[in-house]
Amino acid sequence: MSRYRYGVLAVLLLAATLIFCYRTESQPASMAEFGGVSLNIDYATTTAARERGLSGRASIPSDYGMLFVFPKDDRYGFWMKDTLVPLDMFWLDAQGRVVSIAEDVSPSSFPHVFYPSVPARYVLETASGFAAAHGIVTGTPLLLKDFPSVSQ
Repeated sequence: MSRYRYGVLAVLLLAATLIFCYRTESQPASMAEFGGVSLNIDYATTTAARERGLSGRASIPSDYGMLFVFPKDDRYGFWMKDTLVPLDMFWLDAQGRVVSIAEDVSPSSFPHVFYPSVPARYVLETASGFAAAHGIVTGTPLLLKDFPSVSQ
C-alpha cells in the first residue's frame, strides 16, 4: 500500500511541476489600455511562449490580448499554425505605438506568414474585430505601465 501512495504522490508532484513550468513561460497578466479600452495582457517573453502564442484556444475574450516581446526591432512574421480563432495582429514600435496591423486574420490563412510594413519590437494579438471596433490605427499607443523584456 505504501508504494501505491508514493506513486500517487510522485504523479501529483510531476503534474504540479508541469503546470507551474507551463504557466511561467509567459509572464502573468497585467492591465493595459488600447484604443480607450482596458485589456488583460499576457506576455510571451520566451521563445517557447512566443512559439505557442494563442494556438489551441477555442476562444479569445474581447478584453484580452497577448503581447509578444522581442529583444530588438525587426520584421517579425506571424502565422496561424494551430490557431483556432481569427485574430487581429498589431506590430508596435519600442515606444508601444502601432506601426502595422493585420485585421481579421483567419486560421485558414496558414501557412501564409504576415509581416509588418516596418520593423517592430512587440506584437499584440487580440480577438478578431478589435481594431475595427475600437478605431485602432497606425500610431495608436498601447498604454502599459512597464513594457516587459525578453526572458530568454
